[in-house]
Amino acid sequence: MTFSEQPLLIFDGACGTSLQLMNITEADWSGCEGCNEILNLSAPDHIVNFHKSMLDAGAMVLETDTFGASRVVLAEYGLQDKVKDINTCAVENARRAISGRENKYVAGSVGPGTKLPSLGHIEVAELAAATREQVEALLEAGVDCLIVETCQDLLQTKTALVAAFEALEHFRKPVPVMASVTIEQQGTMLVGSDIAAVVATLEPFPLFSLGLNCATGPQDMMSHVKYLSENWPKRISVIPNQGLPEVVNGQTHYPLSPEDYAEQMYQFVVNQGVSIVGGCCGTSPAHIQALVKRLEGVKPVKREVSK
Repeated sequence: MTFSEQPLLIFDGACGTSLQLMNITEADWSGCEGCNEILNLSAPDHIVNFHKSMLDAGAMVLETDTFGASRVVLAEYGLQDKVKDINTCAVENARRAISGRENKYVAGSVGPGTKLPSLGHIEVAELAAATREQVEALLEAGVDCLIVETCQDLLQTKTALVAAFEALEHFRKPVPVMASVTIEQQGTMLVGSDIAAVVATLEPFPLFSLGLNCATGPQDMMSHVKYLSENWPKRISVIPNQGLPEVVNGQTHYPLSPEDYAEQMYQFVVNQGVSIVGGCCGTSPAHIQALVKRLEGVKPVKREVSK
């Protein structure tokens, strides 16, 4: 069965917060500490082992460790000429982890970068060129889908999607494209757009799915997911944090237990027809394992879209 034919897709959990718990040495970072993406080249076993931990938990889809692997972000570490190498190795590392397992897929992760066009941080043309370069590398390496995620600015989102679909047309590859926006606790994206604006803006794109990830836990996503369920005609993804992050003793803490997280995600599937689920910041293999167990034999409820 292909990626797009799967009735329910379960993505993996958090890459960044999982890497923070690993014994990654100064040598592993190769002088670029904080750039998770360089580990694909400098310490690939760490990335492969992370992927394997999520597969062992039951995840169906691995996101590549390429969230910040565009020229714009990598330039902050002096790695702007390593775009193709990093993205290619990231896909290879995910494939290494999957080797010998059936019905497992690789999603090419494309993050928002660190500069938003609506805030004047970057010109649209520069952002588009950087996104297309990264997407082309991911496509050439053989991803099963693309996920443009943690979108904080609709201009950034549209720019990235246009670049992605131009790359797909160039390579003539029918790879599904997912878009996932980040809605802050106050109820809008970082630059102020609400979920209704997101749907209206992205409806013209031939997306495989639209959804939410990061910023909050499942609870704070409920009203936005309900709107998507009633107004977005295609598939919906929900990939939240392990609850709303808190600061405890000076450290970021994510409060949801694996069982609580899994139960809240289950409700999205059976009540709102969400068919793509997974975990963002804080979610561990234990959270994904609980999610897989809770969704065993479950089918997304059929939705009635108002338009």
